[in-house]
This record gives sequence, C-alpha cells and structure tokens, in this order.
Amino acid sequence: MEIKERIIRLSEACGASGSEDYACQTALEMLREYVPDARIDNGNVVGRFGEFREGLPSLLLDAHIDQVGFIVTYITDEGFVKFGNLGGIDRRLLPAQQVVIHGKNSVKGVICSVPPHLGGSDGVPQIDEFSIDTGMTAEELKKIVSPGDSVTFDIKCRELLGNRLTGCAMDDRSGIAAILYALELLRDSRLSYNVTVLFSAQEELGERGAKIGAYKINPDVAIAVDVSFGYAVGETEHKCGYMGKGPMIGISPSLSREISDGLIKTAGNKGIPYQLEVMNGLTSTNADRFAVNREGAKACTVSIPLRYMHTPVEVIDVEDVKLTGELLAEFIKEAE
Repeated sequence: MEIKERIIRLSEACGASGSEDYACQTALEMLREYVPDARIDNGNVVGRFGEFREGLPSLLLDAHIDQVGFIVTYITDEGFVKFGNLGGIDRRLLPAQQVVIHGKNSVKGVICSVPPHLGGSDGVPQIDEFSIDTGMTAEELKKIVSPGDSVTFDIKCRELLGNRLTGCAMDDRSGIAAILYALELLRDSRLSYNVTVLFSAQEELGERGAKIGAYKINPDVAIAVDVSFGYAVGETEHKCGYMGKGPMIGISPSLSREISDGLIKTAGNKGIPYQLEVMNGLTSTNADRFAVNREGAKACTVSIPLRYMHTPVEVIDVEDVKLTGELLAEFIKEAE
C-alpha cells in the first residue's frame, strides 16, 4: 500500500479517545503485514517486530491511535444531543461542523448554538452551550444514541497541492503511517534493538494507553512518534517546524539526550533532512510516560510538522511522514 493511501485510510478510521476500536482494527490489519502475531491488548495495538536476539536492548516504537472528539452527555426533550469534549478542542471552530454520532447505528448531525444576534453575546459559547441537531425527535434518538457514545467530525481526507493532505486525525495517524513505513524499510535488515510496536489508546486524555503499554513491555529505549506544530502565518517561527523539511527531533530535560543525539547523528550520516524541537520541560506526548516507566526508559520524540492541530482540517506533508519513517529505520538498523 502506498504511504499516502495508508495515511488516508488511517485518518478516516474513526476512533475518539476511549472508543478506538475501529481505528485499532484498521491499524492492526496494517501492522500484521509486518508483525503477524500483533494483537489488541487492553485497548492498545501491540506486536514485536523481527527476530528476538538475546543481549540486544529493547526499543519501543509508539504512536497514539486515538483522536480528539466528543462524548454524548444527554438528549434534550426537544431532540438535541448535548456533549462534552474528548481532548483539547478550540470551541471557536465548532458552530456548523458536521459530525457523526457513533451509537447503535451511525447518526449524522450538525453542531449548533444560539446565534449571536439572539444570544446577546459575541463571545465564544462554552462547550455545554452547543448541541448536535440530527433532525430526529428525542424518542427516535434514544433508540439509537445513548449517553457515553462517542462523536467525531464527519470529514474525508483531501489532497492539497504538492504532497499535502488535509483531514482530521492526522494527529496521530500520520505517526502510525511513519512507523509502518519504517517497518517496511526494515523488512530484511538486521536490527540493533529488539523492537516492539505500540499504537496506544487515550493519549489525548493523559497518555493512558502509553502508561499501561510501557509498563508491560518495559523497554530500554522508547520513541514517541507524534505530531508538532507546523509553521503557519502569524505563528512564532522558532516554536514551529517547517512542513516538508523533515521530522522534528525532540530535545528536552525530560528526554534522553543520548537518544536525541543518536537520532541527530543518524540523520546527518544518512543525509535525512531533520529539524530540532527544543522544549523546556515535559513534551505533552507519550514520551513523558515512557521516561518514568518503572525504573525509567531512555525516551525521545520524533514529530511530524502539522498545521491546525485538533481541528477537522489538520494538514501534513506526506514527505515528512516518509522522512520520519526513514529516520526511524536507519536509527534501528544494526551499524554497518
């Protein structure tokens, strides 16, 4: 499967935090091309890649499977669906968004709120002031939709100019695609690590899947493959990466400088374009969990530049996904 097709399939597989089943099944099918005995374990997709060799350090390759979304809280007597957010979502983008409620059947709707000229305020409504209008009555809805059902944006991927794609859940399905591409490049290679792959659940709710996954796997080294901010107009350039210029290698006091430097050296030796992402504390990625797992792991981040994070129109450059996979593969290969 071409890497672009893989990104599209992954990003369109619904899986809000806590309800990742469909996305997990989609990723599991792809992972089994390289790890035939991969499985879903307590909500995470996990599998050991390649031949186990005694004496090698263990390395965990991780990307999170969940996406931001919403959860149904109740249905009003008038037939409107009330909801809360799953993960950080900018409320300014919610009015008029098309969504899917994942009940007994999928129900499509639109997010609505009292319009400014009737509400007497031009501020951004709070999350509990929004509703979902499906066109159904409360009686009809309650046969299909229940409190606790997840809701996701009703979005299909679209190709932009060049190598760019837009859609929702690029955070972090593009990271999963990068790992799968790395495994493709490593098919016939000898490795310098015993590698386990983890596509972890509930990252957007506090890295919960990473915590339980890392505890069981107990790696020596862990790399969280995620997304970070791609520069767009009006943003502070030194806090962002540039799209199309390669993966962002994390440097932070909470990360292993040994692994950061190793990734930088690998990129330089192999001529792989890369960027640095310097953070002054925690990374807000699964690496934060890996670094303090049990007795600790040497953790690092490798991030794909992404614009418009946690919106229905996230944008990535396919070339960055490819280069991220190449960097991971070269880092894991046994030195020649």
